[in-house]
Amino acid sequence: MAAAEPKPPAGVAAARRLARGCWSAFWDYETPKVIVVKNRRLGVVYRLVQLLILLYFVWYVFIVQKSYQDRETGPESSVITKVKGITSSEHKVWDVEEYVKPPEPREAACSASSPGSRSPPPRLWEPAPSQFLGKMAPNFTILIKNSIHYPKFQFSKGNIENRKDSYLKRCMFDEVLHLYCPIFRLGFIVERAGENFTELAHTGGVIGVIINWDCDLDLPASNCNPKYSFRRLDPKHIPASSGYNFRFAKYYKINGSSTRTLIKAYGIRIDVIVHGQAGKFSLIPTIINLATALTSIGVGSFLCDWILLTFMNKNKVYSHKKYDKVCTSKDSPGSWPVTLALVLGQAPPPPCPCSADPSRPQEEGQSQAQVIPPPRPCPTSALSEQMVDTPDRGAGPGPWASEPSQQDSALTDPRGLAQL
Repeated sequence: MAAAEPKPPAGVAAARRLARGCWSAFWDYETPKVIVVKNRRLGVVYRLVQLLILLYFVWYVFIVQKSYQDRETGPESSVITKVKGITSSEHKVWDVEEYVKPPEPREAACSASSPGSRSPPPRLWEPAPSQFLGKMAPNFTILIKNSIHYPKFQFSKGNIENRKDSYLKRCMFDEVLHLYCPIFRLGFIVERAGENFTELAHTGGVIGVIINWDCDLDLPASNCNPKYSFRRLDPKHIPASSGYNFRFAKYYKINGSSTRTLIKAYGIRIDVIVHGQAGKFSLIPTIINLATALTSIGVGSFLCDWILLTFMNKNKVYSHKKYDKVCTSKDSPGSWPVTLALVLGQAPPPPCPCSADPSRPQEEGQSQAQVIPPPRPCPTSALSEQMVDTPDRGAGPGPWASEPSQQDSALTDPRGLAQL
């Protein structure tokens, strides 16, 4: 007599059942089921959510952000600066070589040093020159020549008017009249940065000239223009690190001996910062954003389904109406025709159990095809409601709740399969 096989532990058996259930559910197919709920308040919420999503994508994404364009940020840029201005004191004429440190050929960014030195010898930095520089320095001019290039779109442009006459010798920057004359007075730059020139020249400071090139290349090149802004870059309200100064040395000989004078200079430093972005229509980002917009409209359905199945009075009725399960028998010869008929919508399923019961006796005169019934929908609940009610019609019974619909009555027709 064979010995009985030992039963696996309960945990192993439960794990096997879970694995079999997951494997079986993996091959299931889910198809949406459309239910029309006659509820005005829920319909208003649904349309309002759709409208808000549509406005967001049309106005903000496509109009403001221009997400239909391919973009390039950070243009290739070059900056050349030149300072001009002459003043004089009782014993000397001061030009660029005297008050611009370091000299222009050594540094692209301009550092304009206005008065004066805090170190000896007094014969080089007298109080009188400082006073003259303090009065005349606001009228000194700075030419900022800037050109940019966007390699992705092969687009280049500069901030100087392309003219052959002596336009640059007589013009001065103006945002409206002379946008392409990048010649700025030093006092104008400091004033637009919100600073006092006398105080700034005494303690020193760093002023930033920001040039922004935002270009919509779907428009003509004349619409791509530089925008200038000015602000102070060093921390003004922190005494330990505010202001700007630097040291440099001057060498000379006295009685054949080389001598060096170390000078600590306070002045105004001008930093030119260039940034921007360019965009041009491209099919790929347009398709991606359109697909995102169409997908996001489905958020309204998700929100309304959550309200319908959570907060409505008959949420359980809606849940059972929304989710159905159709069971098919592998051995039933009539399953494929019935399934095809259901897909084509030509016949309702007959009211038969999900699987044939072999224990039921076969009645006399009944054919073999009638013994093995075809598949039918297996409802998750046996609720008697045949129509989706809404809170607007009330919770009590009424003619719309007591009479079954034509489709539901067809479900009880035992000869529905004969209509194939």
